[in-house]
Amino acid sequence: MPTVSIDKPESAAGARAATLRILIIKTSSLGDVVHNLPVVSDILAHAPTATIDWVVEAPFADIPLLHPGIRRVIPVALRRWRTRLWRRSAWREIAEFGRALKAEHYDVVLDTQGLLKSALLARLAHGAGYGQDRHSAREPLASLFYAQRFHVVRGRHAVVRNRDLAAQALGYTLPSAPPQYGLRLPREGLPEQLHSPYVVCLHGTSRDSKLWPKPYWMSLAKELLGHGLLPAFPWGNEAERVRALAIAESVPGAVVLPQLPLRRLMVVLDRAHAVVGVDTGLVHLAAALARPTIALYTDTSPLLTGIYPADDRLGINLGDQGHIPMPADVRAALARLGVLVS
Repeated sequence: MPTVSIDKPESAAGARAATLRILIIKTSSLGDVVHNLPVVSDILAHAPTATIDWVVEAPFADIPLLHPGIRRVIPVALRRWRTRLWRRSAWREIAEFGRALKAEHYDVVLDTQGLLKSALLARLAHGAGYGQDRHSAREPLASLFYAQRFHVVRGRHAVVRNRDLAAQALGYTLPSAPPQYGLRLPREGLPEQLHSPYVVCLHGTSRDSKLWPKPYWMSLAKELLGHGLLPAFPWGNEAERVRALAIAESVPGAVVLPQLPLRRLMVVLDRAHAVVGVDTGLVHLAAALARPTIALYTDTSPLLTGIYPADDRLGINLGDQGHIPMPADVRAALARLGVLVS
């Protein structure tokens, strides 16, 4: 994907002079980007005429684009550039990104990532950088690059910490209302395999220690079929495709979806009867889309980074570091959410 800014069509409301111009820096990962969406909704509740742009890693650009409060997305490709610095094309992309980043002067450049790389991006933009102090940031050195620094109490969920930083930076009280993720998805057709009420089974994740055992997925798939629900297994790489096929071959009636780009997969998640997934950004996306969601934790704790739906009746975190949830736990959780009815 070329590294250029992506502008939304300007509405009549957006054409009016804004009182505040804000650039958000939250580049990755998928889950972190999702956790930052309520910041946009909070800011616009406080300053409805503000214009908000967002710097994000290119593969995740569709997420902020689908929030109506975002005017412009500026994709960055730091992960890819690091491996291609010897190519002339990479330097052209870097130059394009730099021009897009400096195209406007911002009143606030808000880095909610708290990493050295994100702080440097904030420093390159035109505008005063705002971020966490050295006691709060994930990488304390990042705080040296901000014009304004704020203490954000640790030990709280990432969504709350993001909202707290934005509230301090822009001078409003941290909202007590549930987070509003604000995603608005287009009405698009579903893959032809999804011909009945379906449950998306997010079985792939970034490392093997986060996986849920294949026999457990097989047990869950049989349970879903017994309740008239279609278990649907997406995949994003060859290892995930092989795992999905192995599960589906053992459970006649389960389906393996074709490989889908993120925007199409978001549509699939948005129209699912429910979603069950391991610790992955996609499970956070499902919760943000207000689908009944079960998140499975095996090697990490959900305390600070579990799913955080606007309506806590629509999401359940199961498991913990070293504690793998059983299929019976998932069945009980789906019953609590009203997905499985006796």
